[in-house]
This record gives sequence, structure tokens and C-alpha cells, in this order.
Amino acid sequence: MLSIKRAAGDDFNYPCSRELTVMAKRLIEYYPMLRDRSQTSRAEWETVKKQLLKRVQNVTTPKKKQGSTPSRKRPRSLSFQSSHETSTDETDESTASTLILERSPPSRCSTPEAEQLCASETESPQTQARHYKTLQAMYKTKARPNKMDVAQLLDLEIQARRAFIDSDVTKEQDRPSKILKAYPCFGELDHLMDELRRVLNQGNSHFLTELKTRWGTFCERAQFYGVFKKLMRPPQLDKVKHSIAMMKALPEMFPSPMAPPKKLRHASEALLHVLESAEDPNTFLQTRPLSSPVVIICETNCILAIGTMPVLIFPKEDIHESVMYLMACYYTFHLTYPKCIATLLSVVQTEVLLDAIHDRDMTTSYKKAMADWKKFISD
Repeated sequence: MLSIKRAAGDDFNYPCSRELTVMAKRLIEYYPMLRDRSQTSRAEWETVKKQLLKRVQNVTTPKKKQGSTPSRKRPRSLSFQSSHETSTDETDESTASTLILERSPPSRCSTPEAEQLCASETESPQTQARHYKTLQAMYKTKARPNKMDVAQLLDLEIQARRAFIDSDVTKEQDRPSKILKAYPCFGELDHLMDELRRVLNQGNSHFLTELKTRWGTFCERAQFYGVFKKLMRPPQLDKVKHSIAMMKALPEMFPSPMAPPKKLRHASEALLHVLESAEDPNTFLQTRPLSSPVVIICETNCILAIGTMPVLIFPKEDIHESVMYLMACYYTFHLTYPKCIATLLSVVQTEVLLDAIHDRDMTTSYKKAMADWKKFISD
């Protein structure tokens, strides 16, 4: 195209270095896998800019002017138009083959986190569909996708994804498997917790750090609360054993009026299960009467499962944060709290996640549990 324009004798200028830089930055913004994160590169877009510059310079002027392009096939063009302009052009020339890099209008946000949030809120459905296809393609390769690239695509595609998850078009017991099939990235703990951040406070990049701090404070108070109610012994030196004892006592600290299923024997079994020496985790999941998320504690590690499906494995040393992993599952997969631990999870939702509950969920047991808890921590 450049050579044709030169041969035509029209006023034509090559893109300057600044314009090539803008083009390179735009390309890596919409195609994160093009970023160059090598130590030798000064900027992530530098390699793309060099390739664009090389392509522009590799132009030879033809000796004579070429004829018109055959009408049976229109030339491909690269357009940086907005989605509104694109729809108008497509109406006028529906047969044109154009590669569009859509971008939302510039936002007026004060912080980088807010800018990213505003950008994701204004992405068109077509653009979000393209981001989803890119995400799917990344997980079809043998190489493990870069976490930052996946996180950026998840940020851009959040509206379409949450509409799909929250639509209730599938049964709740089938929903986790279908979501994991569509988004295998949620089988990784980092992306699972990051989705919790997007649902609750997408604009706050420090949300997970603040969440862990609040959960630590809650556990410190809860262990004294458990000792006060004679549900726990004083803190143990073994952190893993102490965390397990804490999780077993939590449903009794904030009891629900509904008793657990008979096969569970105790309400804490809706949160975690410690495998016995000869017990198989798959057999346990198949016979478990609930389809809610659960943590299975093995000898060397822990399994986070939903229903009969194992989702991910995490170190046994991180068992003290497993309640947050369970809450991330409830939010990410849009699941209902089991009635036998609904009061406990509602307390965690309001006290730790700082997410208000619906008026209809403010049951008598929740109000009583919160009143006793507030009275204890205020004394």
C-alpha cells in the first residue's frame, strides 16, 4: 500500500517515530501476548515498534503504477476507529474485510486502578467476545499462560463473564463445572482470588492484601471468642492444628438454626474434612450430601473442591486462609450458602469481606450472632 501511494505521486508521509510508538502501545494493550518482558528490552512495546518500523522501511517503489484492485476481493486494512464509527462503516460497506482494534472512549479517571475499571465498564460486547476468544486460545496451548496477561483479559471481559455466571441459566450443581470449562483459569488460586476482588471491589488493587489483614484480625478475636464460649482451647503451637480447630469451632460460634445433613454429623464438615489414613478423597466427594465448596485436608496438602469436582490444590500451611478460598468460590461461581453454615458465612461476608447482605438474609440467628459478637469485641 505504501509503495502504491508513493507511485501515485500523492502527498504521502511515512508515520513518524512517535506515531509508531502509539501504534505499538495500542497493539500490546489489546494483545497482551505481544509484550516483550525480556530484560534486554527497555519497554514492553519496543519489539513491536521495531517490527512496524522495519515493515515501513521495507518498501520498494514500483516502476509503474499498479492497476485497480480486483473487485472480487477488497484489500484488508488496519483501522483504529471506535466501535461507533466501525458500526457506521460496516453499514455502508458490508463486504469490506477490515481488521478492527476497537477501543473505548477515553475515560476521566484519576487513578490507574480507576482508569482500568472505567475501561472495562465501557467495553463493547464484541470486544469482550474477542477478549474471551483470546483467553480461550491461551489455554489451548501447552505452555502455561502468563498470569498478568490472563488477569488483564479477565479485567476487560468481566461484564460479559459475570452476566453469563449470574444468569442462572444452569442448575447450581452444574454451574461450577460449566464455568471451569469456559474459564479454566479459575482452577488456579491466584485467578480465583482475583475474581473475588473484581466482584467486590475491582478498582482497589490492594483489596486482597487488605482482605487478608481483616481476616487475620477476625481470627485473632475469634479464637478468644471461642475460648470464652468454651468451644476452643487456648492457642496451640502447631499453626495447622490450630487453624483446623478454629474452622471446626466457627460454625458453633455463629450457629445456624438448620441442622446439617445426618451424613455430615457436624456443621464444620460443610467447611472442611480431614481425611483419615485409609480414606480416598474422591470417594468422600461422591458420598458427600452437599454440593457446596469444601476443603479436604490430606497428609501433605489440601484440596479445594466443589460438589464432586476437585478444583485446585494448595499447601497445608495455608489452611488458615482456606475460608477466604471458600468465599471466593461462592462469589466466583455464584453459589448459595448451605443452610447449616449460612449464619457463619453471612458474618464473614459482612465482617471480613465488608459486603452487605440482603434484608431477607438478616435472619434472627444472624442478628443474634452479630449482637453477641459485637458485644464481645467491644468489651
